Amino acid sequence: MKIIEIPLLPFRWLKRHFWKLFIVLLVASSAYVIYVDAQVKQRFEGNKWQVPAQIFARPLTLQVKQEISIDEVKDELSLLGYRKVAAAQSTGEYQIYSNQLRIQRRAFHFPNGFEPERDIRITWQGVRIIKIEYLIGKGANPTSKSLALIRLEPWLVSRLVNGLEEDRMLVGRDNIPKLLQKALVIVEDRDFYQHYGIAPTSIIRALFANIIAGRTVQGGSTLTQQLAKNFFLTRERSYIRKAKEAVMAIVIDARYHKDEIINAYINEVFLGQNGAVAVHGFGLASHFYFDKPLAELTIPEIATLIGLVKGPSFYSPSKHPERALKRRNVVLRLLFEANEIGSSDYAAYVATPLNTASSDSLASGQHPAFMDKVRDELNTVISRRSEQLSGVKLYTTLDINAQRRAEEALKEQVESISQKRNQAKLQAAMVVSDVKTGEIRAIVGGKKTTFSGFNRALNAYRPIGSLVKPAVYLSALEDPEHYNLATMLEDTPVKMRSTGGKYWEPLNADKEFRGQVALIEALIKSYNVPSVKLGMAVGLDEVAHTINRLGVDKDITKVPALTLGAIDLSVLQVNQMYQTIANNGVLNKLHSLTAVTSNENELLYLRDVKSEIRADESATYLINYALHKVTLEGTASAVRKAFPNINMAGKTGTTNDYRDSWFAGFDRNLVTAVWMGSDDNSPINLSGASGAMQVFIAFQKKQSPKNLSRRFPEGLGIAHFDAHTGKLSTPGCGDILSVPAILGALPAQAKEKACDGKSAIKTQAKKKPKTLWEKLFGN
Repeated sequence: MKIIEIPLLPFRWLKRHFWKLFIVLLVASSAYVIYVDAQVKQRFEGNKWQVPAQIFARPLTLQVKQEISIDEVKDELSLLGYRKVAAAQSTGEYQIYSNQLRIQRRAFHFPNGFEPERDIRITWQGVRIIKIEYLIGKGANPTSKSLALIRLEPWLVSRLVNGLEEDRMLVGRDNIPKLLQKALVIVEDRDFYQHYGIAPTSIIRALFANIIAGRTVQGGSTLTQQLAKNFFLTRERSYIRKAKEAVMAIVIDARYHKDEIINAYINEVFLGQNGAVAVHGFGLASHFYFDKPLAELTIPEIATLIGLVKGPSFYSPSKHPERALKRRNVVLRLLFEANEIGSSDYAAYVATPLNTASSDSLASGQHPAFMDKVRDELNTVISRRSEQLSGVKLYTTLDINAQRRAEEALKEQVESISQKRNQAKLQAAMVVSDVKTGEIRAIVGGKKTTFSGFNRALNAYRPIGSLVKPAVYLSALEDPEHYNLATMLEDTPVKMRSTGGKYWEPLNADKEFRGQVALIEALIKSYNVPSVKLGMAVGLDEVAHTINRLGVDKDITKVPALTLGAIDLSVLQVNQMYQTIANNGVLNKLHSLTAVTSNENELLYLRDVKSEIRADESATYLINYALHKVTLEGTASAVRKAFPNINMAGKTGTTNDYRDSWFAGFDRNLVTAVWMGSDDNSPINLSGASGAMQVFIAFQKKQSPKNLSRRFPEGLGIAHFDAHTGKLSTPGCGDILSVPAILGALPAQAKEKACDGKSAIKTQAKKKPKTLWEKLFGN
């Protein structure tokens, strides 16, 4: 038998160079640890996460004497995820009395400062708020302090996650429920507060379990290791990656306090999928699954989220509710065994249904037409793209209830009219703004309201037809010595030379001529010929100047057809024009963005609202009066039929060959502009009344429109005119037209006595002036 001798050279070499190798390995290991430490420090002490920009709607402000119903406030509370209870005691709850609401309002950091949680009681008389109180103390009889107004926190509309694959909502240490931290440790890493980043016994136990099973059935990673993997490593399964993970976990544990580590984990852990975007962190998951802040979660809800850590897809409440419920109950049992909940509570909790509801507010594509306007304004405020998506908070003017109702109304009417009129290509767009502030409340860019494509509300420019007429008539009424509502206008054939040597012969819609009509009748009935003659009389330069003054910022071609709407405007521009009219000649530039703050609530931008007087108040009042009459007896009389007890104002518009249907209208609070047509400019065979106005009516039926109320300007009074001649007269002297007028500018004959000895002018009462609507309609 031959004996084979094993060479001893390698062993001798290893023995000879052992300390050299040890030193080299020690230096290499130390260098790697130093490298890892630098990585960890940079990540933990720098910007840990790239957080999407958050977009908030307008906050609902409630104030004494405000006309708003309890139901409208309840709608807002429901939107914000407040819970109706028998006795409101915890944040995010409210209760209803016969004429009162008690709201446990959440804290919120508004752009102009932080407002803490408040126990609020609001009292109504009819549809008006008569008292707002801040309640201090608990019990049946807390002390109270009167407030003039209170704000609810704004609703989170959307999150700009463009270019990101993950989303999260950072939660500060003070807003993390203590039970959540305890439950994480109990369920995921019982030795968290004892080990130094890794748990060797857990690793060995998992290794044997996996060997016996022949597959991976158990993990030995600590919370710190999971955090290290999520922060720095890929999902590759290898021993090298596991070794890196262990080193990083040890470094993290050595450098940072356990509370810092678990707080970072709470903000980092993957807990679900929202479309193409991953939901990370318990803060975002709380809104995604339960539509409320993390601090307001119940114990069963906390247990549901803890259960997702093991497998967000496998235990998804929406996809696999039975699995999710079973896993939640396992977590509850572990909490019970750890004496974190009592036996009676445990029995009640396991009997509680899941009650999860995915929140639409986490979708990034919500209300794309409105978001187009927000992005446009944001680009002028913050130019660098990195800053736009670095966790800034955008505070907008959006009224989400109005937006949803506008989308529903437009979509429903376009579908209905398309079917009835066989107009498959019919499209529409809509803008809603606040009368007084110019804040945009809603934008709808087309019948596919969720489609982020061509935005017709902002970018489609179409002839506006008769919507231009209030500007023509305003130009005249601002010259009160020559024009008033009773001034007679010629309604006779007219022929004008247009461009290219051709002649233009405008006609009324019914092809009839009436000889003479009162100015107010011509506007109410939207007669074309009197409008053309009036516009030419005051001058095309003046008409164009008036359109510009009302807020339309563009060069206007001065041709006779301008008096009938030969000017291409967007729905947004039309809304701006009518906002100035509705606001008594005061322009507030339409806008969607009010403030921008950093993720740390540092104010980056605050809009400075500047009001400009662009038209004479008295003359604008007369236009508003006429536009109100349009809805009573004119081309928009269907508005009055739909709302017999609500005073509104508006104007229809129709272009040549019925290619464009327009309507602009307003109540006390909102201005609404609607366009209906086809993208290829083909005729749709719809007038302003049969098309766009139907969207306005449908929208208002979903709203709670408010009665028009206008202060009677100084110097205005009711004057009486002969309905056939337009000359001053008195009641009882034939056919009389009684309308508001600028008294000081009437002819001298106004001071004379008429046939029955009565004055032709009814002056305004001095002690208690009434609005025009009160004078004429008893409102």
